Amino acid sequence: MLREPAHNRQGGAMLLEGLISILIFAMGILAIVGLHASSTKATTQAKSRVDASLVASQRIGQMWVDQGNLGGYAETDTTVAGLPNGTRTTAILGTQATVTVSWQMPGDDTVHSYQTIAQINTNP
Repeated sequence: MLREPAHNRQGGAMLLEGLISILIFAMGILAIVGLHASSTKATTQAKSRVDASLVASQRIGQMWVDQGNLGGYAETDTTVAGLPNGTRTTAILGTQATVTVSWQMPGDDTVHSYQTIAQINTNP
């Protein structure tokens, strides 16, 4: 009985191992790309929230500087630059100012909003 040499019995095993390692590597790369895309989306959303906060804070700051004209700051759906489809609404009730900033990211069905309330007391 003749035995085949060992290298003939394992023909193709190294090729199969190579293909499996390439498959595992490709899956890892795809996972990293997906993680990067998710991270980029989260960063963009966080930047929009910070920008909305800045817009609202600037509006409150303007009212603090011009306390005598508080009623003149009331507005509805004023377009805001720097935010995608951004609008600002300011409601005045006595000395309480409510600023709401809304925006909608391109391709997103959700309208996001940021609201801040400040008590603007006039100096005697």
